[in-house]
Amino acid sequence: MKVAIVGASGAVGQELLRILDERNFPLDDLVLFGSQRSAGTKYTFKGKEYEVKLLQHNDDFKGVDIAFTSAGAGTSKEFAEDITKYGAVMIDNSSAFRMDEDVPLVVPECNAEDALNRPRGIIANPNCTTIMMVVVLKPLEKISHIKRIRVSSYQSASGAGAAAMAELEQQYKELVNGQPVTVKKFPHQLAYNVIPQIDVFQPNGYTKEEMKMFNETRKIMHTDAKCSATCVRVSSLRSHSESVWIETEKPISVEEAQKAIAASDGCTLVDDPANLVYPMPLETAGKDDVFVGRVRKDLAEDNGLTFWLSGDQIRKGAALNAVQIAEYLLKVGNVK
Repeated sequence: MKVAIVGASGAVGQELLRILDERNFPLDDLVLFGSQRSAGTKYTFKGKEYEVKLLQHNDDFKGVDIAFTSAGAGTSKEFAEDITKYGAVMIDNSSAFRMDEDVPLVVPECNAEDALNRPRGIIANPNCTTIMMVVVLKPLEKISHIKRIRVSSYQSASGAGAAAMAELEQQYKELVNGQPVTVKKFPHQLAYNVIPQIDVFQPNGYTKEEMKMFNETRKIMHTDAKCSATCVRVSSLRSHSESVWIETEKPISVEEAQKAIAASDGCTLVDDPANLVYPMPLETAGKDDVFVGRVRKDLAEDNGLTFWLSGDQIRKGAALNAVQIAEYLLKVGNVK
């Protein structure tokens, strides 16, 4: 089993290395790729040193079984043919192919089987906020069909990458020391602030991030449910949170919802508000599951339910989901 990571030096690439190690992924050989800037950097994996190779249009992917790509949509589009032409399965963490009809968009807890039909050899990893939400929606959908979803996200600096996390930390230091605040990775200062914009605005007034939640949820869950989102960048360093309202065909009781969530793969119920117990990014960072709390009836909708979730954007929102896809393919014997 030969595995490649494209974008090995980035936040998700580094997390992929950690998760492959933690989960003892059965690989025999590993090859790392990066840009001109990161080529030559060395990383240690399971006691062996690997040097990042420059990603080029050549035959470097010959013999690769699974390639995890996390270097941006432009890079994924440019190199997809090079990566897949010798039979490698490309598990792509960018937005490049997510809505292409011939590319499955997969969250293993929801639609693992979709990964088996990949005519272009590409499987898309969904947007982080979508992944975490659908993991929780799936067990509720089994109780009663979800008709409408309304969600506000509270997304950490990690969603914009390692450099954005460093900038947030730098901003706090600059503010404490009375220095001018560096603003490069965000449209405004993030420290001591929230920014009601993630990605660029579309003609309908929603951002690309918000439209991803609408479109990707429908594709992953094979549903006609409509999702209206407001995505907000907050000044937590790592782990996204979401406040979610759903409307179902039949009412779901709080107890039913809690039981279904607690029993579902990928979810951990943390719901004891009387004792101030609920998920928070400070505690969910570095964890694999999506943590859910504050499950309650929606006062504005008879068939409504609302809940709060929090999960690590770099892990389940990106790298872990990609590795779980690969693990599923190996389990069912669906890798070349």
